[in-house]
Amino acid sequence: MKNCEYQQIDPRALSVSPLSVQSHTEKKEQRPRRKWEVFPGKNRFFCDGRIILARQSGVLPLTLGLIVVTCGLFFAFDCPFLVEHLTIFIPVIGGVLFVFVVTSLLRTSFTDPGILPRATPDEAADIERQIDTSGSSTYRPPPRTKEILINQQVVKLKYCFTCKMFRPPRTSHCSLCDNCVERFDHHCPWVGNCVGKRNYRFFYSFIISLSFLTSFIFGCVITHITLRSQAGKSLVQAIQESPASIVELVICFFSIWSILGLSGFHTYLVASNLTTNEDIKGSWSSKRGAEESGNPYSYNSIITNCCVTLCGPMPPSLIDRRGFVPPDEAIPAASVSEIELPPFTTKNDANMEENCQDFSLSCTA
Repeated sequence: MKNCEYQQIDPRALSVSPLSVQSHTEKKEQRPRRKWEVFPGKNRFFCDGRIILARQSGVLPLTLGLIVVTCGLFFAFDCPFLVEHLTIFIPVIGGVLFVFVVTSLLRTSFTDPGILPRATPDEAADIERQIDTSGSSTYRPPPRTKEILINQQVVKLKYCFTCKMFRPPRTSHCSLCDNCVERFDHHCPWVGNCVGKRNYRFFYSFIISLSFLTSFIFGCVITHITLRSQAGKSLVQAIQESPASIVELVICFFSIWSILGLSGFHTYLVASNLTTNEDIKGSWSSKRGAEESGNPYSYNSIITNCCVTLCGPMPPSLIDRRGFVPPDEAIPAASVSEIELPPFTTKNDANMEENCQDFSLSCTA
């Protein structure tokens, strides 16, 4: 007779009732998840999805710190002397500019720049079916571009293999945030976010107000040191009486040129209704082709371009980051009760257990 084995099952190891399985499942499904918790992009969310930031936002605290430190030194060491010798409006003007700069910076950093939601599997499959009209069963990747007409000019739409869709006009995929952003301008590490359709006006107001604030502090500090040196003291003595002014001068001197240049460049972009991405790539100039092509999005008017870019209605966010994820398909109660559990011995089956042990001994003999 062949050897056969009998393994006795401990009933305590299988003491799992269907009711406990069902209650555990219901407990896990009690808290519905919001969409920001399962967002596929590389972003960070705070305040239950109300605030969105790029994952690489390490330079934003430095930007905010430089502004706060410079303005703090100005209000603490320069404003009292200037109020006494000139006018009380100097700290008022500085305070208004400081509040406007910080507000614009935070709104740029914490606002959805215009992220487009990724295509669902059904939508992606439908797009591929529309592209692949050959009827072959083998998989063929979709083409890279699709051509459309905008103001009687051909514009190419690129297919995004990450988001599984054709990007709308002026949309580009940010490699740092891993999102397709509408009217993508650039990814700015200084504000810790992409700059796009929904936050470009805040970014522009930030750099313009920062230019005024930096120039204002720079001029006031020079005036402060000049007035001290004219009061029968040398320049060295005036600097020694207010050493914080030198720190402000150094910070403003090295930042004012880049800020003014950036403000001038984006003023040109706003007046032309262009983006930084389009200007660098030369999308509507002779940089990419032999023939010069005009910008199909321009209204041929500086005032109209500025109003459309900066004063138009705020478009809504499309990612619905605070919405709830649709609940998964729950396991019905009948299926839980139908789970087959291995048999185990009870007190009433003591005789059966002894018979099985005798049977196992006889099999091994």
